[in-house]
Amino acid sequence: MIEIKKKSLEGMTFIDLFAGLGGFRLALESMGAKCIYSNEWDVPAQKVYADNFGDTPEGDITQVDENNIPDHDILCAGFPCQAFSISGKQRGFEDSRGTLFFDVARIVKVKKPKVVFMENVKNFATHDDGKTLAVVKGTMQELGYTFHQKVLNAVDYGVPQKRERIYMVCFRKDLKIEDFQYPKPFELTHHVEDYLLEEEELVKDLYIDRPDTYFNGVQDNQYSNKSIRLGIVNKGGQGERIYSTKGIAITLSAYGGGIFAKTGGYLIHGRTRKLHPRECARIMGYPDSYKICPNPNQAYKQFGNSVVIDVLQYIAIAIGEALEGKNIPR
Repeated sequence: MIEIKKKSLEGMTFIDLFAGLGGFRLALESMGAKCIYSNEWDVPAQKVYADNFGDTPEGDITQVDENNIPDHDILCAGFPCQAFSISGKQRGFEDSRGTLFFDVARIVKVKKPKVVFMENVKNFATHDDGKTLAVVKGTMQELGYTFHQKVLNAVDYGVPQKRERIYMVCFRKDLKIEDFQYPKPFELTHHVEDYLLEEEELVKDLYIDRPDTYFNGVQDNQYSNKSIRLGIVNKGGQGERIYSTKGIAITLSAYGGGIFAKTGGYLIHGRTRKLHPRECARIMGYPDSYKICPNPNQAYKQFGNSVVIDVLQYIAIAIGEALEGKNIPR
């Protein structure tokens, strides 16, 4: 997380849909906004959320009556990517029925928040030749919102991880915000080695010592804003690659196999290991005060599914700047 000096969302309220670990909540609360409702169906994630924020998210959004959700200024949603059952008709709200985005749309339709802030995987931008994104855009415009979208990479915003995601920001049209600008990229100054735990804090089973470990001869002495592959285990498939801590992390994943599953392998003090869940948390922008799931497998999955808090904060700053000076009606 970055330290926010100007709380430009002070006094505003938001809801946290598909909340996961609460990345949106941490980002917007750092800007002074207040969370008044959360929703997350996954029980282990609900438990971690409750441990950190003191309230348990409501489950299964498809069963929630939108009229019972409190009025709010900002709707946040990292909804799962689903295919839309369309044949190029692009009928907006009608075409979004049957998907989890529809649950976002029906809440927006009733509650009319000032801002809708959404995140999804990079491929969402091009899924089904762009028809999926077109439905989302059409739906939001039909509901009375401007629609802005851009794919951003976490490595361009101070986070040493390749993580490309599409971020969608929608303003209610009566606010007359047409020229929203996403945050500009800046040079990376931190690398994986800056996020590592001390050796005494680690468990022994993180280390992998195998006879079928092969190094490629690349010298591990140069910093880079890309991942630096040093070697492989076995045949070098997914989860079998070894990287330098002087580069950036590969994309943390909720799924996938291999000996270094979900984090990739790193050469650290002459030995290879996967990342610890706390190190994953740091690379996703979570502070060390954040309480992570005690089950490592769940923790890896949760952080692999999470949002990068720093990127959300920079976008939230841009949202605050766009709203600043506006005579905002309810």
